[in-house]
Amino acid sequence: MTDAYNVQYLFVAVFLGVAIVFPLAPLVIARLLAPRRPTPVKTDVYECGVEAKGDAWVQFRVGYYVYALVYVIFAVEAVFLYPWAVAFTGLSVGAVIAMLIFVLLLVEGLAYAWMKGALDWK
Repeated sequence: MTDAYNVQYLFVAVFLGVAIVFPLAPLVIARLLAPRRPTPVKTDVYECGVEAKGDAWVQFRVGYYVYALVYVIFAVEAVFLYPWAVAFTGLSVGAVIAMLIFVLLLVEGLAYAWMKGALDWK
């Protein structure tokens, strides 16, 4: 009985070892084999063949990101509504209630985003 436990612990130990070595091995190999001759041409920023001008750190308003995030969330959730709409007539009462709860949560999330001003384009 102890041999079976040892085999299970050995499996976990091997798995842990592989999980640690697998991502670190390419980093170590790249560090050892990479050439170390930086020049201004190699370290220069390359953007579509156009020489970089000015600062690369351009600040964007966070409203753009919030608006895009709200769009992505509701676009993905709309994909979940499609199979329900296709199979609506063949669903049980429990499935319809579950989907109505899902739609209610979507409407609640939209109302929350609207109240917080996430949908206002300023």
